[in-house]
Amino acid sequence: MSKPSSQVPCMWMRGGTSKGGYFLACDLPGNESERDALLLQIMGSPDSKQIDGLGGANPLTSKVAVVKPSSRDDADVDYLFLQVFVDRPVVTDKQNCGNILAGVGPFAIERGLVAAQDGITPVRVYMENTGQYAVCKVATPNRQVSYQGAAHIDGVPGEASAIEIEFKHTAGSSCGALLPTGNSVDEIDGLSVTLIDNGMPVVVVDAAQLGIQGDETPQQLEDDTALRAKLEKLRLKAGPLMNLGDVSELSVPKLSIVSKSRHGGALHTRTFIPHRCHDAIGVLGAVSVATACLLPGSPAAKYCELNISPRMTLSVEHPTGELSVIVETDQDQSVTSAAILRTARKLFDGVVFGRST
Repeated sequence: MSKPSSQVPCMWMRGGTSKGGYFLACDLPGNESERDALLLQIMGSPDSKQIDGLGGANPLTSKVAVVKPSSRDDADVDYLFLQVFVDRPVVTDKQNCGNILAGVGPFAIERGLVAAQDGITPVRVYMENTGQYAVCKVATPNRQVSYQGAAHIDGVPGEASAIEIEFKHTAGSSCGALLPTGNSVDEIDGLSVTLIDNGMPVVVVDAAQLGIQGDETPQQLEDDTALRAKLEKLRLKAGPLMNLGDVSELSVPKLSIVSKSRHGGALHTRTFIPHRCHDAIGVLGAVSVATACLLPGSPAAKYCELNISPRMTLSVEHPTGELSVIVETDQDQSVTSAAILRTARKLFDGVVFGRST
């Protein structure tokens, strides 16, 4: 007789422009390999359609948040982000996800890890992947999480309750320094690039140097096999320079192609994450790109005309709209904090099943 399928309590949520499964750490296997095997089953990986699981056949819809009460005095919960690859049997914790982070606050309140206040409840989150901290401000009228509201973010239809997320001291969270090479600009394969980590390791590259306009559709860029090969070669060389080592099996660094603004923002972007072109842009990726706008001589700064001030809002344009990043700077014009506005929505709450063993 076969053993019964694994049954795990789970909340499926849209967080920002991503979605995935939210789990309490205590509900998943403590052994990492057993946990990852179960998550691959739940998502239906490896399979390009993820037909035997809940994944949406896209990296943006094959994500996991693992949450637990924090033992730290300066955090309420610890959040571990896991990227479940679609067509490979890989689960990686080598990056953060600011979009999935948008659902961590509501999830923590709904699971009773944080007591709801009447009005707005701040949830202090420690991000285990990179040792960063964020504060998520969740709407809780009558001490209940509300997903209804008038906030709209590009890349998501409709409106929902606003969740303000503030990041602090994110520089070098994965690479050890904001600029791991110490340079605002590095030359790789004849390309002038910025290697930056302000919450997400990103290679910023000028669209013009790649011989493209920068406003092509994600599908057009994915169909350009020569461009994809060039970008992957660039990424593999950038990995060791960013203190990430061999990145051939990692989902970082991302590659953000920048060009002039089309809709009045700071600049226009197309981002590979790293092998698919994002339909939008990741939250922490946008923070890194916005920070690169402040680096003289960088590909991003080339397209930005900024009046530097202690508090600025930079609109980072992407294929389905824009993401506004509010940055605060010190006297040296270094970014000290960044905040963004996201939304989240609970899609289902129940039990998810792994396959029989």
